[in-house]
Amino acid sequence: MQSPRAAVQLVQLGRISYSQALLEQQRFVQRHRNRDPSRPAPDALLVCEHPPVYTIGIRQAPYPAEEERRLALLGAEFFRTNRGGLITFHGPGQLVCYPVLDLRGFRKSLRWYVGQLEQTVIGLCGQLGIEASISPDTGVWVGDNKICAIGIHCGRYITSHGLALNVNTDLSWFKHIVPCGIVGKGVTSVSEELGRAVTVEELLPRLLDSFSEHFGRDVTRTKTPPLPPG
Repeated sequence: MQSPRAAVQLVQLGRISYSQALLEQQRFVQRHRNRDPSRPAPDALLVCEHPPVYTIGIRQAPYPAEEERRLALLGAEFFRTNRGGLITFHGPGQLVCYPVLDLRGFRKSLRWYVGQLEQTVIGLCGQLGIEASISPDTGVWVGDNKICAIGIHCGRYITSHGLALNVNTDLSWFKHIVPCGIVGKGVTSVSEELGRAVTVEELLPRLLDSFSEHFGRDVTRTKTPPLPPG
């Protein structure tokens, strides 16, 4: 088992395609799978932005092919994934964080893990004076508007996928779907709530500080390079 205070590696991927990000996550998951039991693999936070892409999770009923084509005509990619949750959008101006963690070094509870992700985002929002909260629906909310989507996968206690915080995202992309399958609710962003342009780069240190507070781990930058374009 890892030391409770072992540092988590920060891996900054920049703007990267969704398919490439899936490969990166798998690489870090395999690092845990192939680890020497006497030398546990370090946990990692993969942070990035994506070009416009719609993704659906395992809770989604078979998505109609005509809907997939309609979304593709908007200029976005479309992916079916193994994360939890329904359909959502990722795009520029969104801070996407994929934690690849071995929960055996934290707490072996998915409910605890998702709760800590939620509190990480709520804590970040609180630093900015934004009153965010959870609801019976997934994600983090400001009133009836979702500011952060959360959808995870966990296999043998190794996590992947994660959270997507709308920072200065073009929210019009969400008008073409029912985000996360929740009818009658809206979406918002940090920039929208603060009434000024906020960048992903500006918020990343706050996210890392909040993650450290709620997960009890320091975060350090890594020199581990991303996979070459395939």
